[in-house]
Amino acid sequence: MTEPKTDKADGTIGKALDVLDLVASIGRPAKFTQLLDASPHPKATLHRLLKTLTRQHMLTYDIESQTYSLGVRLMRLAHSAWQVSSPASIAKPFIKALSELTDETVHLAQLDNGHVLYIDKYNARRPINMFSEAGKIGPAHCTGVGKAMMAFLDSNQLTVYVDRLDYHGYTKNTLTDKQALLAELARIREEGIAFDNEEHEYNIICIAAPILTRQGRVIGGLSITTSLQRYSLDELRQFKPMLIDTAKKIADQSETRRFPGL
Repeated sequence: MTEPKTDKADGTIGKALDVLDLVASIGRPAKFTQLLDASPHPKATLHRLLKTLTRQHMLTYDIESQTYSLGVRLMRLAHSAWQVSSPASIAKPFIKALSELTDETVHLAQLDNGHVLYIDKYNARRPINMFSEAGKIGPAHCTGVGKAMMAFLDSNQLTVYVDRLDYHGYTKNTLTDKQALLAELARIREEGIAFDNEEHEYNIICIAAPILTRQGRVIGGLSITTSLQRYSLDELRQFKPMLIDTAKKIADQSETRRFPGL
């Protein structure tokens, strides 16, 4: 069972959001027994929450397969958030242009509660199989885009984020020590870019940069991702000028919009 994510003060709303997160995390329509096995809530509580969320169209229940999946109301809200609360709609033509210029996959992401939320992705003409997809949550401590964003948080925010990380070792290159990560973030802040050196997935490397407002507030991150079959880590440095230029263009276009700060 997973631990509850909510504080007691969050009450029913917090529990309902936990259930939505649980359904989403399974990645496919889920039966009640699957959800019960993974939920911290008692059977009766989980059943009540599922019924309420289904009535509100936040979840959909398929009678034939007896499974739950995310509902159309939630999708509408997500689409609205994508347009209003993230730089995704502004960034889309820029990440497309960057991908076509480099012929590599480009990711747009934001930090979310100590994790990386991929909010858009433009694949290379010859796409590589990798974990990241728009809407997926990834680890911040071992992805280039996660490290690029964390490096530019203010000291108070950074303390909160690094304390939330689980420092799981995905590969032999993953930084699994807080002090080692802080040293890496200091280097990134000085250089302005971050790298993923097979830290999350073997054979996958990337160069990443933060998207910063003129006041230095982090509103997102941008990465160019490829494989060791195409480039070495040092060879990725050739993309630094165009990566930073694209991040700046997105930031400049975002100045008239008030995206949530990190």
